[in-house]
Amino acid sequence: MIFSDLYINGKWVEGAGRHPVYDPSNGSVITEIAIAGEKEVDAAMNAAAAAFLTFAQIPSRQRGEMLRRAFEIMIAEADDLARLISRENGKVFADAKGEVLYAAEFFRWFSEEAVRIEGDFRTSPSGDKRIIVTNQPIGVSLLITPWNFPAAMATRKIGPAIAAGCTVIVKPAIETPLTTLAIADILHRAGVPAGVVNVITPTPAGPAVTRLLEDPRLKNLSFTGSTQVGKILLKQAADRVIRTSMELGGNAPFIVLDDADIDEAVSGAMIAKLRNGGAACTAANRFYVSKKVVAQFTEKLTAAMKEIKMASGLTEGAQLGACVSVKERNKIADLVTASIAQGADVKLGGKTPAGDGAFYPPTVLTVAADNEILKEEIFGPVAVIVTVESDEQAIALANDTEYGLISYIYSADLGRALKVAEAMESGMVAINRGVISDPAAPFGGYKQSGLGREGGFDGVHEFLEKKYIGAAF
Repeated sequence: MIFSDLYINGKWVEGAGRHPVYDPSNGSVITEIAIAGEKEVDAAMNAAAAAFLTFAQIPSRQRGEMLRRAFEIMIAEADDLARLISRENGKVFADAKGEVLYAAEFFRWFSEEAVRIEGDFRTSPSGDKRIIVTNQPIGVSLLITPWNFPAAMATRKIGPAIAAGCTVIVKPAIETPLTTLAIADILHRAGVPAGVVNVITPTPAGPAVTRLLEDPRLKNLSFTGSTQVGKILLKQAADRVIRTSMELGGNAPFIVLDDADIDEAVSGAMIAKLRNGGAACTAANRFYVSKKVVAQFTEKLTAAMKEIKMASGLTEGAQLGACVSVKERNKIADLVTASIAQGADVKLGGKTPAGDGAFYPPTVLTVAADNEILKEEIFGPVAVIVTVESDEQAIALANDTEYGLISYIYSADLGRALKVAEAMESGMVAINRGVISDPAAPFGGYKQSGLGREGGFDGVHEFLEKKYIGAAF
């Protein structure tokens, strides 16, 4: 079943109009979703604010059990959710199914964390009082999620919010709202009270988000998206000093040292580059490969990329689906075209295919270290390879970016790899692995890749306020 209305205060609401949701593999309309106008935006805020008064008082065990039930429903219905994701996002079924299982784990992880929120009790050094520290839910939270992982980005925010005792207004990307609406239904069936989770889809989104940020009842903003939009939201949040957590852009370096196992490095590169069709903030963008092994690595990566089957996401055997839209596909194509004009050598792909659908083929480029494409987050199946002379040069080039989300390192010498990892200006580093995201680990970056952390022990604390009570007794 496809849900297409707004979800406000435990009910499905028609909204102020309708907007089409497209299947990017062929341009067909899947359905038309309800659009939230000012009336619906205000209704969502009213519902969340009213529900917070009671939901914050519900025992943590009960909140955890709600999340556990939601996890179980997601696992039972994983194939249906994966098909929905594939249709509205374009990614292949295998990627979509992997996302659903990953997304469900956030509900399981935070169902367990709900009952383990720590406090502190101790005697002050002066002996004149007891220091009591508690963590309390911050309040109504606005969650803004992107189109590339419509399930995982929703559960990674909703899970800790519910565990903490917060109520939320979720604004998914207009390209992929159906998955978030389906998750709202799952939470409803899992027993989450009315008003705790509200899903709205305003378009354009800016006025609605501004309206919510200006409401004194909103206490927290969690955003995943581009650095450009994140900066705008930070400025708006500053007017009321709203707590913010930001998971923003990335431009991940993938370093292959001269002692690396090249077959393993290529295998890891295929995951780091092509997971989700390259449309991931954690996707490897810039491949810095030692001069000693660059020819071998380039040859083997190109051969592996050449074998990838590109087709509609639900086609049997498909390994690379469509981009989320023709607009996004054209952004990738423009970056590649500009790179070629600057001297990039095309080893594979590099041309937009004819026919319907927002497809872009697996592409391998070798470029000089000053090629402009290295400054951009490609968000597509394009691997850009640069030859480096030393570990020090690889580190310097890898860190020469305003982003710092994740880095990848391949080396047979763990000590050497750890030394490089410590030099990386990024919030996460993968050593001899093509993926390290885990609900039990803190996810976040340095520099303009964001603020705060999601997942792990840290995730729930983005929805808590720490209170110190000094008691004399």
